[in-house]
Amino acid sequence: MQPLNREGDDLAAKVERLLDIEEIKRLKYRYFRCFDTADVEAMRDVFHPDVTLSVVGGVYKFKLEGRAAYLDMVRDGAHAEMITQHHGHHPEIDILSSTEARGIWYLQDNVWEFRRKMHITGTAFYRERYLKVDGRWTIREIEFERVHEIVDPIDSPPNVTVNYLEKHGHRLPPGELEPFQKDED
Repeated sequence: MQPLNREGDDLAAKVERLLDIEEIKRLKYRYFRCFDTADVEAMRDVFHPDVTLSVVGGVYKFKLEGRAAYLDMVRDGAHAEMITQHHGHHPEIDILSSTEARGIWYLQDNVWEFRRKMHITGTAFYRERYLKVDGRWTIREIEFERVHEIVDPIDSPPNVTVNYLEKHGHRLPPGELEPFQKDED
């Protein structure tokens, strides 16, 4: 990790580093907004074409490679029969070069999965690598690891008065959903 205010750096270099950090924060904020609103098209620009994802949760564990696979997961994972809320906090972003950075985010999430009759809440760390391509930061690697996860059954549906995903999320075919993906080591 390199300190933000390094001796010997001129003011322009310091400002450039701060602007890069702010752009990466906005990139991650856009990721959360697009996920919770199932805006797959807007999310496309968040990812590097070769993005990789490694997820270690409680009810799920899997890896994905490539932007298309990631976007499919978002489309099916933020579907019309659920409510999602992802909050990223306390970013620790290190600019490694003019085109590479690393970051850690603390997540708090709340997921109502009505189709599977599950309410999932928890926290996790996102450990990420960013690449600047054609002047724009993208997410190249994501490692997601749960700190805690609580899964409760939904015995009776809550009184939901507004649900954005119900109108805008992907409609899955009728029938039972498979359990969440849990790859073996």
